Amino acid sequence: MNIPANGFYVHYKHDQSGSAYNYMYEVVGIVRNTEDKTYAVIYRPLCENNWLAPAIFQARPLDMFNESIEKDGLVMPRFRLITDPALIAELEKVRDRMYQ
Repeated sequence: MNIPANGFYVHYKHDQSGSAYNYMYEVVGIVRNTEDKTYAVIYRPLCENNWLAPAIFQARPLDMFNESIEKDGLVMPRFRLITDPALIAELEKVRDRMYQ
């Protein structure tokens, strides 16, 4: 089982010309459904998300979170871990402002 590390991720739909941090998320852990024993990734958006309220977390099946997709003829991960220290520092500030 490939469990994603907690941290910041960018979704393949991220548009650099769009609003700041669109389709960027913080993964906070995984959960297991007690009924069907499937796993899901729990994460929260780092941009305004009106349709999510009043919840602050989203869930996606683990297999779907980890899968690759095809966009514009390119195969890429649905979510990609952000490793740039400067961007991580920015995202930590955004998260703290939004959720604390």
